[in-house]
Amino acid sequence: MLPNLLTLSRIFAIPFIVGCFYISGFWAHLAATVLFIVACITDFFDGYFARQWKQVSAFGRFLDPVADKLLVSTILLMLSGVGIISGIHLLAAAIILAREIIVSGLREFLSQMQLIIPVTKYAKWKTGMQMFSISCLLCSPMFPDIIALKNIGIISLWLAVIMTVFTGARYLRFGAVRISNDSEHH
Repeated sequence: MLPNLLTLSRIFAIPFIVGCFYISGFWAHLAATVLFIVACITDFFDGYFARQWKQVSAFGRFLDPVADKLLVSTILLMLSGVGIISGIHLLAAAIILAREIIVSGLREFLSQMQLIIPVTKYAKWKTGMQMFSISCLLCSPMFPDIIALKNIGIISLWLAVIMTVFTGARYLRFGAVRISNDSEHH
């Protein structure tokens, strides 16, 4: 029960984080950053508690990656919309968003064949890198004189892209093998 509530809290935090983008000033950036970081922390604890308390559920396995994708995708769009992510770096955000849509579509397609794509540790690291990058980018307007903070955010965004492409390719390969095996049996 608690793991699912933690996951749902990530989804419920999204409108509040987005709302902070429409308020100017240090405190709005701080609130967005803190809410995002707390949401990221719940990502760790929901899985941890689910495993520790043996409360892993089909609903939780579905909801956890959806919550991650909603949180990351929404905030990437907002960062792009206000110009924190701009220029060539918009490509990084687009690649991340495209991968999430492709993998979600693949999961949906394979679920119709009663196949499940297991979440890999690489995908967890990818999500962690995305969340670290977004955290840096969210708080960079609070400290405009610390250019390194935004640069760290942008560099880690591109590292997340590399991890995103790598994990996406692994999932596509997994799906292609399963689809190929299924078509050979029919």
